[in-house]
Amino acid sequence: MSFTARVKDELSRIDGSCDECAYGELSAIMRICGTLSLRGEDEYFMRMSTETGSVARVMIKLIHGLFDLDTPMRVQRSNLQRARNYLIDIPDQGKLAGVLARLGIIVPGRSQQSGIPTQLLSRRCCRQAFVRGAFMAGGFIADPARDFHLEIALAREELAQGIVGLLVPFGVDARINHRRGSSVLYVKSFDEVVSLLRLMGAELSVRDVEKARWVKSLKNEVNRRVNAELANQARSIGAAADQLRLIDDAERLVGLKNLPHALKEFCLTRRRNPTVSLAQLGRFFDPPASKSAMYHRALRLERLVDEALDETHVRTRDDVLTSDLPHPSC
Repeated sequence: MSFTARVKDELSRIDGSCDECAYGELSAIMRICGTLSLRGEDEYFMRMSTETGSVARVMIKLIHGLFDLDTPMRVQRSNLQRARNYLIDIPDQGKLAGVLARLGIIVPGRSQQSGIPTQLLSRRCCRQAFVRGAFMAGGFIADPARDFHLEIALAREELAQGIVGLLVPFGVDARINHRRGSSVLYVKSFDEVVSLLRLMGAELSVRDVEKARWVKSLKNEVNRRVNAELANQARSIGAAADQLRLIDDAERLVGLKNLPHALKEFCLTRRRNPTVSLAQLGRFFDPPASKSAMYHRALRLERLVDEALDETHVRTRDDVLTSDLPHPSC
Protein backbone atom coordinates (compact mmCIF):
# COMPACT_ATOMS: atom_id res chain seq x y z
CA MET A 1 0.00 0.00 0.00
CA SER A 2 1.38 3.40 -0.96
CA PHE A 3 1.76 6.10 1.68
CA THR A 4 -1.05 8.06 -0.03
CA ALA A 5 -3.38 5.05 0.28
CA ARG A 6 -2.43 4.62 3.94
CA VAL A 7 -3.23 8.26 4.70
CA LYS A 8 -6.56 8.05 2.87
CA ASP A 9 -7.42 4.85 4.72
CA GLU A 10 -6.78 6.61 8.02
CA LEU A 11 -8.87 9.62 6.99
CA SER A 12 -11.73 7.39 5.87
CA ARG A 13 -12.13 6.19 9.46
CA ILE A 14 -12.49 9.67 10.98
CA ASP A 15 -15.93 10.96 11.93
CA GLY A 16 -16.70 14.66 11.97
CA SER A 17 -17.07 16.62 15.19
CA CYS A 18 -20.63 17.74 14.39
CA ASP A 19 -23.53 16.59 12.21
CA GLU A 20 -22.75 19.16 9.52
CA CYS A 21 -19.17 17.90 9.02
CA ALA A 22 -20.43 14.93 6.98
CA TYR A 23 -22.09 17.30 4.49
CA GLY A 24 -18.88 19.27 4.03
CA GLU A 25 -16.81 16.10 3.58
CA LEU A 26 -19.23 14.58 1.06
CA SER A 27 -19.51 17.88 -0.82
CA ALA A 28 -15.74 17.96 -1.38
CA ILE A 29 -15.60 14.31 -2.45
CA MET A 30 -18.45 14.68 -4.94
CA ARG A 31 -17.06 17.96 -6.32
CA ILE A 32 -13.69 16.37 -7.08
CA CYS A 33 -14.53 12.72 -7.85
CA GLY A 34 -17.89 13.27 -9.50
CA THR A 35 -18.99 14.02 -13.05
CA LEU A 36 -22.41 15.67 -13.22
CA SER A 37 -24.65 15.44 -16.27
CA LEU A 38 -28.20 16.55 -17.03
CA ARG A 39 -30.61 14.08 -18.58
CA GLY A 40 -33.72 15.83 -19.76
CA GLU A 41 -34.84 19.14 -18.32
CA ASP A 42 -34.53 18.51 -14.57
CA GLU A 43 -33.07 15.05 -14.23
CA TYR A 44 -29.51 14.94 -12.95
CA PHE A 45 -27.09 12.03 -13.01
CA MET A 46 -23.74 11.81 -11.23
CA ARG A 47 -20.96 9.28 -11.61
CA MET A 48 -18.14 9.22 -9.09
CA SER A 49 -14.82 7.53 -9.69
CA THR A 50 -11.91 6.65 -7.40
CA GLU A 51 -9.04 4.18 -7.37
CA THR A 52 -9.04 3.95 -3.57
CA GLY A 53 -11.34 1.41 -1.97
CA SER A 54 -11.51 3.22 1.36
CA VAL A 55 -12.66 6.42 -0.40
CA ALA A 56 -15.37 4.48 -2.29
CA ARG A 57 -16.52 3.11 1.05
CA VAL A 58 -16.80 6.65 2.50
CA MET A 59 -18.75 7.86 -0.55
CA ILE A 60 -21.35 5.12 -0.24
CA LYS A 61 -21.60 5.42 3.56
CA LEU A 62 -22.19 9.18 3.46
CA ILE A 63 -24.63 9.12 0.53
CA HIS A 64 -26.69 6.38 2.15
CA GLY A 65 -26.51 7.88 5.62
CA LEU A 66 -27.33 11.46 4.70
CA PHE A 67 -29.72 11.08 1.78
CA ASP A 68 -30.70 7.40 1.49
CA LEU A 69 -29.91 7.31 -2.24
CA ASP A 70 -29.24 4.18 -4.25
CA THR A 71 -25.62 3.96 -5.36
CA PRO A 72 -24.99 1.11 -7.80
CA MET A 73 -21.25 0.44 -8.01
CA ARG A 74 -19.03 -1.51 -10.34
CA VAL A 75 -15.29 -2.10 -10.41
CA GLN A 76 -13.18 -1.74 -13.52
CA ARG A 77 -9.64 -3.01 -13.86
CA SER A 78 -6.97 -1.34 -15.93
CA ASN A 79 -4.88 -3.86 -17.84
CA LEU A 80 -2.02 -1.40 -18.21
CA GLN A 81 -1.80 -0.11 -14.64
CA ARG A 82 -3.32 -3.16 -12.93
CA ALA A 83 -5.39 -0.77 -10.80
CA ARG A 84 -8.99 -0.95 -9.72
CA ASN A 85 -11.34 1.89 -10.56
CA TYR A 86 -14.48 2.11 -8.45
CA LEU A 87 -17.40 3.65 -10.37
CA ILE A 88 -20.36 4.75 -8.26
CA ASP A 89 -23.50 5.94 -10.06
CA ILE A 90 -26.12 8.18 -8.46
CA PRO A 91 -29.30 8.29 -10.57
CA ASP A 92 -31.71 11.16 -10.09
CA GLN A 93 -34.27 9.19 -8.05
CA GLY A 94 -36.45 12.29 -7.98
CA LYS A 95 -34.34 14.11 -5.45
CA LEU A 96 -30.75 14.38 -6.70
CA ALA A 97 -31.20 18.07 -7.53
CA GLY A 98 -32.11 18.79 -3.92
CA VAL A 99 -29.12 16.77 -2.70
CA LEU A 100 -26.72 18.67 -4.96
CA ALA A 101 -28.16 21.98 -3.78
CA ARG A 102 -27.86 20.91 -0.12
CA LEU A 103 -24.21 20.06 -0.70
CA GLY A 104 -23.51 23.37 -2.44
CA ILE A 105 -22.58 21.65 -5.71
CA ILE A 106 -25.27 23.43 -7.73
CA VAL A 107 -26.98 26.76 -7.18
CA PRO A 108 -30.74 26.46 -7.85
CA GLY A 109 -31.74 28.46 -10.90
CA ARG A 110 -28.10 28.99 -11.93
CA SER A 111 -25.46 26.34 -12.51
CA GLN A 112 -22.70 24.43 -10.75
CA GLN A 113 -20.98 26.15 -7.85
CA SER A 114 -17.43 27.12 -8.89
CA GLY A 115 -15.94 27.92 -5.48
CA ILE A 116 -16.26 26.42 -2.04
CA PRO A 117 -19.74 25.95 -0.46
CA THR A 118 -19.39 28.62 2.23
CA GLN A 119 -22.87 27.84 3.62
CA LEU A 120 -21.55 24.45 4.78
CA LEU A 121 -18.32 25.75 6.29
CA SER A 122 -19.29 28.14 9.05
CA ARG A 123 -17.66 25.98 11.73
CA ARG A 124 -13.97 25.21 12.07
CA CYS A 125 -14.61 21.45 12.26
CA CYS A 126 -16.67 21.58 9.04
CA ARG A 127 -13.83 23.34 7.22
CA GLN A 128 -11.49 20.59 8.40
CA ALA A 129 -13.95 17.96 7.14
CA PHE A 130 -14.13 19.67 3.73
CA VAL A 131 -10.34 19.65 3.39
CA ARG A 132 -10.29 16.01 4.52
CA GLY A 133 -12.81 15.10 1.82
CA ALA A 134 -10.84 17.05 -0.80
CA PHE A 135 -7.66 15.12 0.01
CA MET A 136 -9.41 11.76 -0.03
CA ALA A 137 -10.88 12.61 -3.45
CA GLY A 138 -7.88 14.15 -5.21
CA GLY A 139 -4.91 14.07 -2.87
CA PHE A 140 -1.40 12.67 -3.12
CA ILE A 141 1.38 12.61 -0.54
CA ALA A 142 4.94 11.52 -1.27
CA ASP A 143 6.63 8.83 0.79
CA PRO A 144 8.22 10.94 3.56
CA ALA A 145 11.31 8.73 3.47
CA ARG A 146 12.08 10.36 0.10
CA ASP A 147 10.40 13.78 0.08
CA PHE A 148 7.98 16.06 1.91
CA HIS A 149 5.27 16.88 -0.59
CA LEU A 150 1.47 16.88 -0.42
CA GLU A 151 -0.93 17.99 -3.12
CA ILE A 152 -4.61 18.01 -4.10
CA ALA A 153 -5.56 18.04 -7.80
CA LEU A 154 -8.65 20.13 -8.54
CA ALA A 155 -10.48 20.77 -11.80
CA ARG A 156 -11.45 24.38 -11.03
CA GLU A 157 -9.19 27.28 -10.17
CA GLU A 158 -11.91 28.86 -7.99
CA LEU A 159 -12.18 25.73 -5.86
CA ALA A 160 -8.39 25.60 -5.43
CA GLN A 161 -8.27 29.25 -4.39
CA GLY A 162 -11.13 28.66 -1.98
CA ILE A 163 -9.33 25.77 -0.25
CA VAL A 164 -6.12 27.81 -0.05
CA GLY A 165 -8.15 30.45 1.78
CA LEU A 166 -9.59 27.83 4.15
CA LEU A 167 -6.08 26.71 5.10
CA VAL A 168 -4.72 30.15 6.01
CA PRO A 169 -6.31 30.33 9.51
CA PHE A 170 -4.80 26.91 10.24
CA GLY A 171 -1.30 28.23 9.52
CA VAL A 172 -0.89 26.31 6.24
CA ASP A 173 0.56 28.34 3.37
CA ALA A 174 -0.49 26.32 0.33
CA ARG A 175 0.44 27.22 -3.25
CA ILE A 176 -1.25 26.49 -6.58
CA ASN A 177 0.40 25.07 -9.68
CA HIS A 178 -1.31 24.50 -13.03
CA ARG A 179 -0.74 21.09 -14.56
CA ARG A 180 -2.43 19.54 -17.60
CA GLY A 181 -5.59 21.60 -17.25
CA SER A 182 -5.86 21.11 -13.48
CA SER A 183 -5.16 23.42 -10.57
CA VAL A 184 -2.91 21.59 -8.12
CA LEU A 185 -2.82 22.84 -4.54
CA TYR A 186 0.44 21.80 -2.85
CA VAL A 187 2.72 22.18 0.18
CA LYS A 188 6.36 21.09 0.14
CA SER A 189 7.91 21.61 3.58
CA PHE A 190 7.90 19.24 6.53
CA ASP A 191 6.09 21.74 8.76
CA GLU A 192 3.38 22.43 6.16
CA VAL A 193 2.81 18.74 5.43
CA VAL A 194 2.51 17.92 9.15
CA SER A 195 0.19 20.88 9.76
CA LEU A 196 -2.10 19.83 6.91
CA LEU A 197 -2.19 16.18 8.02
CA ARG A 198 -2.93 17.24 11.58
CA LEU A 199 -5.67 19.60 10.35
CA MET A 200 -7.35 16.64 8.63
CA GLY A 201 -7.00 14.46 11.73
CA ALA A 202 -4.37 12.04 10.40
CA GLU A 203 -2.36 11.74 13.63
CA LEU A 204 -0.95 8.28 12.80
CA SER A 205 0.36 9.62 9.50
CA VAL A 206 1.83 12.64 11.30
CA ARG A 207 3.87 10.27 13.46
CA ASP A 208 5.06 8.41 10.34
CA VAL A 209 6.22 11.69 8.76
CA GLU A 210 7.95 12.80 11.97
CA LYS A 211 9.71 9.44 12.26
CA ALA A 212 10.84 9.68 8.63
CA ARG A 213 12.33 13.12 9.27
CA TRP A 214 14.12 11.83 12.38
CA VAL A 215 15.61 8.95 10.37
CA LYS A 216 16.64 11.37 7.61
CA SER A 217 18.23 13.70 10.14
CA LEU A 218 20.12 10.81 11.75
CA LYS A 219 21.40 9.58 8.37
CA ASN A 220 22.46 13.10 7.40
CA GLU A 221 24.33 13.53 10.69
CA VAL A 222 26.11 10.19 10.24
CA ASN A 223 27.03 11.10 6.66
CA ARG A 224 28.27 14.52 7.77
CA ARG A 225 30.49 13.00 10.43
CA VAL A 226 31.81 10.30 8.10
CA ASN A 227 32.58 12.89 5.42
CA ALA A 228 34.29 15.13 7.97
CA GLU A 229 36.38 12.20 9.22
CA LEU A 230 37.34 11.20 5.67
CA ALA A 231 38.30 14.81 4.90
CA ASN A 232 40.40 14.95 8.07
CA GLN A 233 42.10 11.69 7.16
CA ALA A 234 42.83 12.96 3.65
CA ARG A 235 44.32 16.16 5.06
CA SER A 236 46.40 14.18 7.58
CA ILE A 237 47.72 11.83 4.89
CA GLY A 238 48.53 14.79 2.64
CA ALA A 239 50.32 16.60 5.47
CA ALA A 240 52.24 13.43 6.38
CA ALA A 241 53.37 13.02 2.76
CA ASP A 242 54.59 16.64 2.72
CA GLN A 243 56.49 16.02 5.96
CA LEU A 244 58.16 12.91 4.52
CA ARG A 245 59.34 14.91 1.49
CA LEU A 246 60.61 17.58 3.88
CA ILE A 247 62.53 14.93 5.85
CA ASP A 248 64.11 13.65 2.63
CA ASP A 249 65.20 17.20 1.79
CA ALA A 250 66.61 17.65 5.29
CA GLU A 251 68.59 14.43 5.00
CA ARG A 252 69.97 15.47 1.62
CA LEU A 253 70.79 19.09 2.47
CA VAL A 254 71.66 18.97 6.17
CA GLY A 255 71.91 15.34 7.21
CA LEU A 256 69.69 13.89 9.92
CA LYS A 257 72.65 13.36 12.26
CA ASN A 258 73.32 17.11 12.16
CA LEU A 259 69.79 18.03 13.26
CA PRO A 260 68.90 18.99 16.84
CA HIS A 261 67.80 15.98 18.88
CA ALA A 262 64.11 16.94 18.91
CA LEU A 263 64.00 17.36 15.12
CA LYS A 264 65.98 14.19 14.49
CA GLU A 265 63.56 12.28 16.75
CA PHE A 266 60.64 13.82 14.85
CA CYS A 267 62.05 12.73 11.47
CA LEU A 268 62.76 9.17 12.54
CA THR A 269 59.37 8.75 14.22
CA ARG A 270 57.54 10.13 11.20
CA ARG A 271 59.33 7.71 8.88
CA ARG A 272 58.32 4.82 11.10
CA ASN A 273 54.69 6.05 11.09
CA PRO A 274 54.14 7.57 7.65
CA THR A 275 50.30 7.85 7.66
CA VAL A 276 49.25 8.90 11.16
CA SER A 277 48.13 12.42 12.08
CA LEU A 278 50.31 14.80 14.08
CA ALA A 279 48.21 14.19 17.19
CA GLN A 280 48.71 10.43 16.84
CA LEU A 281 52.40 10.87 16.04
CA GLY A 282 52.96 12.66 19.35
CA ARG A 283 51.81 9.59 21.27
CA PHE A 284 54.88 7.63 20.07
CA PHE A 285 57.22 9.96 21.98
CA ASP A 286 58.40 9.43 25.54
CA PRO A 287 57.04 11.42 27.19
CA PRO A 288 54.12 11.88 24.74
CA ALA A 289 54.11 15.18 22.85
CA SER A 290 51.13 17.31 21.97
CA LYS A 291 49.84 17.99 18.48
CA SER A 292 51.01 21.59 18.87
CA ALA A 293 54.55 20.41 19.72
CA MET A 294 54.61 18.17 16.64
CA TYR A 295 53.38 21.03 14.47
CA HIS A 296 56.10 23.38 15.71
CA ARG A 297 58.81 20.74 15.13
CA ALA A 298 57.60 20.39 11.54
CA LEU A 299 57.78 24.19 11.16
CA ARG A 300 61.33 24.27 12.59
CA LEU A 301 62.38 21.53 10.19
CA GLU A 302 60.87 23.45 7.28
CA ARG A 303 62.79 26.60 8.23
CA LEU A 304 66.06 24.66 8.45
CA VAL A 305 65.47 23.15 5.00
CA ASP A 306 64.59 26.58 3.54
CA GLU A 307 67.78 28.06 5.02
CA ALA A 308 69.84 25.19 3.63
CA LEU A 309 68.27 25.68 0.20
CA ASP A 310 69.00 29.41 0.28
CA GLU A 311 72.63 28.73 1.25
CA THR A 312 72.93 26.16 -1.54
CA HIS A 313 71.59 28.66 -4.06
CA VAL A 314 74.04 31.29 -2.87
CA ARG A 315 76.98 28.91 -3.18
CA THR A 316 75.84 27.83 -6.63
CA ARG A 317 75.54 31.44 -7.76
CA ASP A 318 79.02 32.31 -6.38
CA ASP A 319 80.50 29.30 -8.17
CA VAL A 320 78.97 30.46 -11.45
CA LEU A 321 80.26 33.99 -11.02
CA THR A 322 83.72 32.69 -10.12
CA SER A 323 83.84 30.49 -13.17
CA ASP A 324 83.26 33.50 -15.42
CA LEU A 325 86.34 35.37 -14.08
CA PRO A 326 89.63 35.19 -16.18
CA HIS A 327 92.32 32.84 -14.91
CA PRO A 328 95.29 34.71 -13.30
CA SER A 329 97.71 33.17 -15.75
CA CYS A 330 95.82 34.62 -18.74
